[in-house]
This record gives sequence, structure tokens and C-alpha cells, in this order.
Amino acid sequence: MNAASPLGRSKALNLPNLLTYARLAAVPTVVALLFWPKDDWVRWIALVIFVAASVTDYFDGYFARLYAQQSALGRMLDPIADKLLVAACLLMLVADGIIEGYHLWAAIVILCREILVSGLREFLAELKVGVPVSRIAKWKTVLQLIAVGFLIAGPAGEAILPGTTAVGLILLWIAAALTIYTGWDYLKAGLEHIVEEGGR
Repeated sequence: MNAASPLGRSKALNLPNLLTYARLAAVPTVVALLFWPKDDWVRWIALVIFVAASVTDYFDGYFARLYAQQSALGRMLDPIADKLLVAACLLMLVADGIIEGYHLWAAIVILCREILVSGLREFLAELKVGVPVSRIAKWKTVLQLIAVGFLIAGPAGEAILPGTTAVGLILLWIAAALTIYTGWDYLKAGLEHIVEEGGR
């Protein structure tokens, strides 16, 4: 049945997918706000939108399971939305000078891992091999989102919670460490299948 049919449209517009679309729409919105003159209220608005978008990462999966509304479109868009949200915010935080110096390496590790895993997923998909998301990988995503949230608050957050930026940077390094660990799992799976393909 094609996507233009009522059933195809209903799957594309089910609640889990609508939440994922909202997360995708939040990416340019948060980026635009971080481009804004550095007023505290703008950073708070950016943070509120970022947190709301991050929360949809849990609820889209929850409702998909609750209402049995899993779809191929949702499985494709969900990780893309996560990666775009984190990557875009990291780039803006680097441009803003919140992430600088040796802390840049944590951001670089996270971005490089996401590119590597996306490539490996594409390769393994061609072989019809699925790599399930581990619990540690889910915690990695949660830590990335929390770290970026603290860093978006940045200077505005310091007035309420001194050390906000420092906490964000520490969490970013922890997330980077988990990123390397989970990335290695994907790399091992990819290498195993590359070797198998080469031996045929």
C-alpha cells in the first residue's frame, strides 16, 4: 500500500511521528535563538524549546509502543532528529565560545561518532543486519542532551546555579566517553560483517 493511501497517511501522522516532527522543527528554532543577541531571556527560551524537544525523544518511543504505532518512517527519523538536535546545538555552542579549548575534543568525538555510526548503519542495512540500540547507548543520548541543556543555559544559568557551564562541560566529557564506548560496539559489528563479506 503506497504512502498516499489513508493508511499510509495515518502512519505518517500518528502521534509518535508528530512528536518526532516537532523535534526536527525545534532544531532550526533553537539554532536561530542561539544566533540572537546574547540576552538571558533568549537563552532561557532556547533552553525551554530544547528541553521540550528532548523530552519528545522519550515520549515518541513510549507512545509508539503503547499504541503499537511503530513505523519504518519513525524508526528512520527518530535517530536523525536526535543527532541533528545535538549536533546543531554543539556547533552553535562552539561558535558562541561556550565550548572552547580542549573541551572542543569532546564535541569533536561526539560528532565524529555520529557520522561513523550513521555510515555503519547504512552499510549494515544493505546487508539486512540490524544493530539494536543498547541501554548504554540510550544513556549516552540522555547525557548528551542534559549536557547540552546546561551549556545552552550557560551564562544565564550562572546567575541561578553557579557552575552551570562547568557542570555542562563535565557531563559533555562523560557523554563523549560513553560515545566512544558505544561507537566501538557498532564498529566491531560492522568490521565483523566486512570481514565476512570479504571472505565470500
